[in-house]
Amino acid sequence: MKMPKMILFDYGQTLIAEQEFDGVKGTAAVLQYATKNKYNLSAEQVQEKASAINKELGRFDPQKRHLVQIEVPNTMFTPYLYESQGIEVPLSNEEIDTIFWDAAAPGKPTEGMKEFLEYLKNNGIRTGVISNIAYAAAVVTARIKRLLPENAFQFIITSSNYMFRKPNKRIFDLALEKAELAPEDVWYIGAIDVPYTEDNSILTVKSWNELKQRMEIQD
Repeated sequence: MKMPKMILFDYGQTLIAEQEFDGVKGTAAVLQYATKNKYNLSAEQVQEKASAINKELGRFDPQKRHLVQIEVPNTMFTPYLYESQGIEVPLSNEEIDTIFWDAAAPGKPTEGMKEFLEYLKNNGIRTGVISNIAYAAAVVTARIKRLLPENAFQFIITSSNYMFRKPNKRIFDLALEKAELAPEDVWYIGAIDVPYTEDNSILTVKSWNELKQRMEIQD
């Protein structure tokens, strides 16, 4: 098997290891900036409604999530969540995303990731990111740049910005178009299989350890 010309990374728990998600902490952080809370709702009460809406949408249901291939970005979800409960937060959607995310799920680079990205850069293997994520694209990019400042990602594709969620083939087609590469020249590391035929495929690597093993085999 030949070496790839490019490796596409998933974000969560692949590039960045995040702490267990705590939506109440995130909401509490956002509510500190509220100028109006008509019903004096707590973070727990606001998050309870968020969970109910998410359940209706099948947004984070492990039984249904793989079936949801169109993203509901936070730029739509968050204004509805707060304004429908009489809460006003005089911040941009991106600012709210950042405050919420930093409190709800702090992250750090996956062990060994900085060194591996440097190895790829030094060996002329291009890199990019493709992620199912509801946070604004600029917020995701800012977090990756902050945690991996030496990265050389040629692009960061988020479902929040491009609508389609993995495993929908269209989001992978977008990545190939941006990279100007054929599927067989690209590897993807993430938990979701890439929808290409076996004889014309992006190689899917399911774990960080598997990726390292494959790269060692190629050396």
